[in-house]
Amino acid sequence: MFLSASPVPQTGVRHSTFESLRLGHSSQSIASGFLRFWDSLNFKKDREFVGITVLFLDEKVNSMIHGFTPVGCANHYMPSLKAYSIVKVDRFEVARCSSMYKTTDHPFLIRFISLTIIDEVITGAPKINLQSRLNCSTISNKYVLSRALTSPKKQLESLFVSSLIRKK
Repeated sequence: MFLSASPVPQTGVRHSTFESLRLGHSSQSIASGFLRFWDSLNFKKDREFVGITVLFLDEKVNSMIHGFTPVGCANHYMPSLKAYSIVKVDRFEVARCSSMYKTTDHPFLIRFISLTIIDEVITGAPKINLQSRLNCSTISNKYVLSRALTSPKKQLESLFVSSLIRKK
């Protein structure tokens, strides 16, 4: 597992946009706003911790994708998860997002693997308006609430996620 100890002072960060992501293990890089993260729990197994879910914001307006760090990598990546920062993420897996765990409209999710590198970007980052998303609960709550209408189970899960999103 790789983790950079210091922020990346680069003059131009080469990266893919969320639209250009392709399925599978990837040598692609993304540079994005890192909005929020929360513990992912398995409610069928007494709220067992299964990993960390993260929300990324692309430079394209209203383009979000979620990421997932499995339990085996969670402790390793936790120190590099800093809400409201601009990060460059390298070497990750792109997978289809199951409708059961979908937190954004994007069809894919970014899964951290043992080779994933996360660096905070100091200079040369794409222009990402994180300020407009500091209260991202407006978009997320609309999405979460629309999904909550499907079943009682979804209602409970959505309320839990919604409460996490509102916390600052």
